[in-house]
Amino acid sequence: MKRARAEAEERPGFLPAGRHPAPGEGRAPSLAVTAVALWGRAGRATPGPAVGEPGVGAGVLYQRTILHPLCVKYPPSIKYRRCFLTELIKKHESTTAEPLDELYDTLADILNEEESTRCYKNYLLPTGESVTLSESEAIISQGTTGLVTWDAALHLAEWAMENSTVFSNRTVLELGSGIGFTGLAICKTCNPKAYIFSDYHRCVLKQLMDNIRLNGFAVEPETIDLIQTKSEGQEAEGMNYQQPKLIVAELDWGSVTEKQLLDLQPDVIIAADVVYDPEITLSLIGMLQKLSTFRADGKPPEVYIAFTIRNPDTYHLFQAELDKVGIGWQIIPAHSNSIFLYDTQSNITILQLFI
Repeated sequence: MKRARAEAEERPGFLPAGRHPAPGEGRAPSLAVTAVALWGRAGRATPGPAVGEPGVGAGVLYQRTILHPLCVKYPPSIKYRRCFLTELIKKHESTTAEPLDELYDTLADILNEEESTRCYKNYLLPTGESVTLSESEAIISQGTTGLVTWDAALHLAEWAMENSTVFSNRTVLELGSGIGFTGLAICKTCNPKAYIFSDYHRCVLKQLMDNIRLNGFAVEPETIDLIQTKSEGQEAEGMNYQQPKLIVAELDWGSVTEKQLLDLQPDVIIAADVVYDPEITLSLIGMLQKLSTFRADGKPPEVYIAFTIRNPDTYHLFQAELDKVGIGWQIIPAHSNSIFLYDTQSNITILQLFI
């Protein structure tokens, strides 16, 4: 729990006891801001005029959000839906349009729902596919912060989609996969030959496997070190991406075995939001050195690490430790596409490492 707290303090959204959030502070944009953004975006979700154009208003937005098939099947958190619908009602009431009873009826239903510690989040991809995740409502849950999706994971996925040739027909290893967003997005848009998800916390691995199933893959019977997956025929039918070979690996960077490393053989290594603590940073660098050493063909893998710079000292320490062991690095230029809603004020960087 001590480790989880230290991790959370370094990450956005964690507020020590007695401290109140500063304006704009938090893990993601406010719900009201999200609702306003979706007011403008929802009109582009299906053919026809955009929301805000003549004849289009809250009723259309209601159909394309609250009643969207994904949201009906995999509903977002009660708090999110309540705040979104409240904001939508406010915007509708500010117009001269007739009241919409269904908005008030749905809000009443949501207010009567029982609170849960888990919720779903649905992310629409440029291909028309989606990534659906079951996530924890709490930043720290079961002694880890790995049960939620962090901004750097969204940022890395956007960069990957813009640079899909880096991943196409290659074996990709993700360190610290968490509950799987980045990997699932890459598998659905970048056509990797094989994708290896990895983490060390048992609760995170279980949730990760559940989310893999949720997105059209089935997990084979579990083994101690590597968990093979295969496509789940019925759910995967009709999807416009080639099914890669998927593996879920339980990897503890400090005690990883030679056999595990020999089994992996990645062409590309990625990670998001794993540079937040000096001790973990050193373990990460050691892991990368080992992965380079155990390449069967002697060719080092490409490495891309995305992280939010919350504490400049931690960032500079990571760079200094890389220099100390002779690992080169360069900052990847910011990508141009903006696909997912997250805090764009966050200072997120992607480093390419040369191991």
